[in-house]
Amino acid sequence: MRYPVVAGRFYESEGHLLQKQIEKCFQHPHGPGPAPAPGSERSIVAAVAPHAGYMASGPAAAHVYHAIISDGLPELYVIIGPGHRGMGAPVAVSDEDFWTPLGVVETDRDVVSRMGGIAQVDRRAHEQEHSVEVQLPFIQHIDPSPRIVPVVMNAQDMESAAALAESVAEATEGKDTVVIASSDMSHYVSKQRAGADDGAVVERILDLDVEGMYRTIGQRRVSACGYGPIAAAMLATSPSSARLLKYMDSGDMIPMDDVVGYASVAFHR
Repeated sequence: MRYPVVAGRFYESEGHLLQKQIEKCFQHPHGPGPAPAPGSERSIVAAVAPHAGYMASGPAAAHVYHAIISDGLPELYVIIGPGHRGMGAPVAVSDEDFWTPLGVVETDRDVVSRMGGIAQVDRRAHEQEHSVEVQLPFIQHIDPSPRIVPVVMNAQDMESAAALAESVAEATEGKDTVVIASSDMSHYVSKQRAGADDGAVVERILDLDVEGMYRTIGQRRVSACGYGPIAAAMLATSPSSARLLKYMDSGDMIPMDDVVGYASVAFHR
């Protein structure tokens, strides 16, 4: 069992308080409104969701999960996050279940066992990493019995993203899956710069232009932390369209001079 490492810091550590915190994220002025009953359209194949503390990025993340439940719940969530500590394999999958204050989230070991190529089962990459963990209580809020495949990318170059995408697509074939790319955008820059740089990156994402996203991040030196997961999610699912659900920054929630940007995006089949 993989136990949380940022409970009590990024989000509440007691179940009833965490449930209230998530509900407030949905109902916040920057949030999407209360989560509805599950829909049945199931056109969302992937999404980008931020992974900062809920007090900063929670309302932005809520937009992703509001869109998913409105669209309809999938069988499986593949969550791909960046490795902030560089521990473990270049691309590391976990075969452990994850515990949160809202209960146990089961890992689909059958899918994990089918992932090959660049993806290696390596729990070390997940031990202290928050980028996957922070998504789980939101998933539990909309889905009473989710199954996940947790992936951490320490290597985020385009070749690694393409290789992971191929592994995900093959391993999840036949399963109704949503791939969630866990990423924040610009880190600790002025609000004006964050808006401009992140806007340029988001434009490439909405155009489904993976190469252009990498090029824009490199040219503008954008400090987005999960560009590899975003690329892998797009390449694994081959969406036909994308829509921006919400863009905001940490300064919209907490007074600060230098902000972190958060973009929430849904990709449709």
